[in-house]
Amino acid sequence: MPSEMDRSLKQRLDAILAPGGPLELTTIERFGTQLPLFRNAPPNLPAYFAHYCAQHGETIFLVDGDIRLSFADTLAAARVLAGALVAGHGVQKGDRIGIAARNSANWAVAYMAVLLAGGCATLLNGFSTGEELADAIALAQCSLVLADPQRAARLDDRNPGVKVLVFTHGSLPAEGFAAVMAAGGGAETPLPTIGPEDHASILFTSGSTGRSKGALSDHRSVVQATLNFAAQSLMVYGHMTSRGEAPRHPSASLVAVPLFHVTGEVPVFLQSFALGRRLVMLSKWDALEAMRLIEAEKVTYFVGVPLMSIELATHPERGRFDLSSCTNFAAGGAPRPADHVQRIRTSLPAGFPIIGYGLTETNAVGCGNFNENYLAKPGSTGPASLPLVDLAILGPDGGKLPHGETGEVAIRSICNFTGYWNDPEATRAALREDGYFLTGDLGYLDEDGYLFIVDRKKDIIIRGGENISCIEVEQAIYAHPDIAECSVFGLPDDRFGEIPAAVWLAKPGHGLTGVDLREFLAEHLAPFKIPARMWQAEGPLPRLGTAKVNKRALREKYLALIEGE
Repeated sequence: MPSEMDRSLKQRLDAILAPGGPLELTTIERFGTQLPLFRNAPPNLPAYFAHYCAQHGETIFLVDGDIRLSFADTLAAARVLAGALVAGHGVQKGDRIGIAARNSANWAVAYMAVLLAGGCATLLNGFSTGEELADAIALAQCSLVLADPQRAARLDDRNPGVKVLVFTHGSLPAEGFAAVMAAGGGAETPLPTIGPEDHASILFTSGSTGRSKGALSDHRSVVQATLNFAAQSLMVYGHMTSRGEAPRHPSASLVAVPLFHVTGEVPVFLQSFALGRRLVMLSKWDALEAMRLIEAEKVTYFVGVPLMSIELATHPERGRFDLSSCTNFAAGGAPRPADHVQRIRTSLPAGFPIIGYGLTETNAVGCGNFNENYLAKPGSTGPASLPLVDLAILGPDGGKLPHGETGEVAIRSICNFTGYWNDPEATRAALREDGYFLTGDLGYLDEDGYLFIVDRKKDIIIRGGENISCIEVEQAIYAHPDIAECSVFGLPDDRFGEIPAAVWLAKPGHGLTGVDLREFLAEHLAPFKIPARMWQAEGPLPRLGTAKVNKRALREKYLALIEGE
């Protein structure tokens, strides 16, 4: 039966969606059916920025060290930079423009400027090696990349013909982008007209093939996804207000997740325009600095991968800081161990733990489990995020399964991506003709419609919210000339949820050591992808009847070794 909170949330959401309400619904025909969407949504991201920056004006939006930019300041800076991209650097509508940088106020300005200029914001993983960055740039066919000095140094002329424009952090946009804007153009430069189906973003996702794929979204899908998050936030805020549990301070979120991830881009960054929410930048994860900023900036909302909130809850120096302003500790990107849910609520009693489930291909939209409901069902990611999400569990024949039966989780909404850039085969495999995106996750719905994820079809390790393709890491290991066989798999970890592990066999007569292999991998993989545990096999790896390496047997063997240590 629906809980008391479920009934309260439905009442709040119905009011928000009512005719004449702020998020009134209509429908659009797609895939032979009518999909819901928000009637009065801005048609594109530049219009979205303009609407909400005008609405919130001089309210502080971005806090980055000593820098504080209002909504109006941020839009004005992005408008000047957009003109420079068009007039000074020849950006044309539809160009893929890479952004390779850490979190900062100037990352936000760069993102907005690319979209205002008509470009497709191509968000590059800031943790990547130069080789990985170059591969992503080539895959998306970027004509230009905006990069901070550290990422620009990694690229080092790896992509001939691609212009790399360097900007800096820790300063106002006029200074940070001075070199970019020196070529001309500015606030008066005419900008292109953008339609809802024009390309908006490309985000990269690891797949079971080991080859990175660029998930392309149009402006309509990103705007609608953002407003679906806003509807959920307003719904929960209304419920908390009715119980006297609403935040006591103006809405503010600590940006603890990378902005180049879909979680950072859509529910954190873009949603904040609609909510009038202040964003406090954290350049890299540090629990002490996070707690200092939560206290100093009166942060009301925290979101990160699951390891972050449990680290705050269990940190030995937590008592030094007043974290009572924060009413929610959200997690996404990976499952949160069920026992962490109550520990967070007990250790941080001013706030509730919450969790979301979504994917890069769905623009992070999927499910959400909030407050008391999450405490009651800590193993669930919650019900479908209304009003836009159609959630289904599909059986082997592709038909929908009833509640209680396990199958592949599929999501259909106007928020879904368009397809993988220049990869029609992968697009056809992921997007059914009826519009359902096949997540690769296995799960079931309980009698209340709450989703429980039980396994993954994809050969992916999720380390602290970072997707790692086992095949990609295996390919990097096999690139060493002394390797005969290898297998990569995930192992459970208290901090990261999962960590990559590898077993490898050297060719006869070769004296390859684990240290040698790590040094080799460091030249080709981002640090988080390098196996944390590695074992050298004494003989051929076990095989299945299909001749594939028996990963399950290897995982069980080496997990038992770890548990016996």
